Amino acid sequence: MNFLSIRLLDIIDIVLVAILLYQVYMMIKGTVAINVFFVLFATYLLWLLMKALNMQLLGTILGQVMGIGVIAAIIVFQQELRRFFLTLGNRYFTNQSFTLEGLFSLFKKEEPRLKVKIFQIVTACRQLAKTKTGMLIVIANNSELRNYAETGEIINADTNSRLLETIFYKNSPLHDGAVIIDSDRIYAAGCVLPISRSTEMPKNLGLRHRAALGISEITDAFAITVSEETGKISYFFYGKMEYNVMPEQLAKQLRYIFSSALQTQKNA
Repeated sequence: MNFLSIRLLDIIDIVLVAILLYQVYMMIKGTVAINVFFVLFATYLLWLLMKALNMQLLGTILGQVMGIGVIAAIIVFQQELRRFFLTLGNRYFTNQSFTLEGLFSLFKKEEPRLKVKIFQIVTACRQLAKTKTGMLIVIANNSELRNYAETGEIINADTNSRLLETIFYKNSPLHDGAVIIDSDRIYAAGCVLPISRSTEMPKNLGLRHRAALGISEITDAFAITVSEETGKISYFFYGKMEYNVMPEQLAKQLRYIFSSALQTQKNA
């Protein structure tokens, strides 16, 4: 009976390990690292089996392999680990402190300003989609995007559809990069973003879409693209893509994003 006894802590231990493994799997799902993960996991299970069967020689060899396995895993999964820690930091440990700016924002009439911003962004997307002009806009939420903004040109201008159209005009020197919108302003343009390595994205989508997916994987920013080939509008949020959305759908999603961000700011 002692052999079969299970404590509450054992159950908690198993559940926590299962959650950890699931999070690791979701972190590398759709990347080339998933195959390496399965090989390492299978090797670890084989090592445990060898120990249980008391097979000394093979168990010792596999034990040596597992001894350097942690270092090898860090090297192999360095991009995934970096993305994981960036996600934790950006989503849970940034912009959560009390600030005077956040206090005074409680007394501002935010709703009209949000409507204007949404209208300007959607209008720019609609016009650029008509002319099949490539576009990539990143809207900051709680994550800090200053490092990415510094790779481009700081503009710090009001969110305006005409300005967005001008930035992404094909002969503009800033049209290849991303525009970062923070609060009610176009903060920077021509910005360089991390490229997603996901293998689940359709092959016909280019680097603009991969950059939008990449920034949404490691931050809680909301990214919008217009395809240069098809003129279709897409948006990206928390590593998920919605392809070929109508301007009305985009406006609805933007209202949800901005309303959630405003509520978070008020509760901070």
